[in-house]
Amino acid sequence: MEDLFSDPRRWRDVDKLLSRPGNIVGQDFEPSPTLREDIGDIVRVLVVGAGGLGCELLKDLALSGFKNIDVIDMDTIEVSNLDRQFLFRIQDVGKSKAEVAAERVMKRINGVNITSRFCRIEDKDLSFFNDFNIIVLGLDSIEARSYINSIACGFLEYDEDDKPLLVTIKPIVDGGTEETPITAAHCIELCTSDQMARGPSWKLFDADDPEHMQWVYSEALKTAELFGITGVTYSLAQGVVKNLIPAIASTNAIVSAACALETLKIVSGCSKMLSNYLTYNGLDGTHIKVTDFVRDTDCLFCGAGTLIELDTSTTLSQLLVSKASVTYRGKNLYMQSPPILEEMTRANLQLRMFDLMDKVPRDTSFLRKLRVVFKWVTDEASSRAHKLSRL
Repeated sequence: MEDLFSDPRRWRDVDKLLSRPGNIVGQDFEPSPTLREDIGDIVRVLVVGAGGLGCELLKDLALSGFKNIDVIDMDTIEVSNLDRQFLFRIQDVGKSKAEVAAERVMKRINGVNITSRFCRIEDKDLSFFNDFNIIVLGLDSIEARSYINSIACGFLEYDEDDKPLLVTIKPIVDGGTEETPITAAHCIELCTSDQMARGPSWKLFDADDPEHMQWVYSEALKTAELFGITGVTYSLAQGVVKNLIPAIASTNAIVSAACALETLKIVSGCSKMLSNYLTYNGLDGTHIKVTDFVRDTDCLFCGAGTLIELDTSTTLSQLLVSKASVTYRGKNLYMQSPPILEEMTRANLQLRMFDLMDKVPRDTSFLRKLRVVFKWVTDEASSRAHKLSRL
């Protein structure tokens, strides 16, 4: 197979975007004919989720010049995924989404390295997330989104004016799609896709031919019975085949393209970033809207936090009103779950906060809610230690 990364014709349009100046480029954009190669060699991208949107993201990011990608997903492939998650086949049912998706993209696009993680995002410690330059989300869970957001905000450090230091910002591109879970339709879509190469011998499928439609209906019934799915009817088969039901796969492709473009813009500065929330609605025609959501300066996650003053003898257990999980500069001080991490960090509860925070007299990066200053420590020492803590 031809190596796409070594073929200059493949990257003509991307290279033009990255090698030319413009009127709407980012403030720090430096065009260069080698910028795409530099991004591919240096930038590490984490894709969270390998479902309908995640499959599209892996393909789009790889074809945008990103070579070093990790993908994490805890789910396995189900038959209901096959109509819109194009990297999977019927023989993949029961396998890890992350592993199969990574393997398929690397097989089709030489030069890209995708590392798969078949686990929960909560199973990874903060140091894992810190290794990436940007995080791209393809999730369908609000809880998972909030968790990743809290992780990224946990890396933030602030200056004396409570403004975040740019070098500590971990960008997130958050994409999501909403669909109607018609599992019977999934079975019908599967029988009309290239993923089932065991159909009749006709060269061209005709949705108006009763014989062809009867075959699709019969095969969809067999698939539904195999996986315990109900609701497959002849009329539903007609509706799915004739595109009377909105195309979920098309929505995933459109949203993924927008996310991949924003990722390229953020890491390169080749164009101004989206400000800052895009909505696409393809149910009745095409409707796209951009909304500028204003950041809440008092947000517990991304705000500067509340300044507290502690004695140097204060222990972690005395600080905690309840057993909450506490981290400091990527280090787990105390984790209430899972049990193995709780056991590993339990001994820290009796240790002094002053020691756990490396005896830094003043630190504005502690957690995402609190800023800590210790009593009886001079401002001169505080200033010197604070500067050292940024290095």
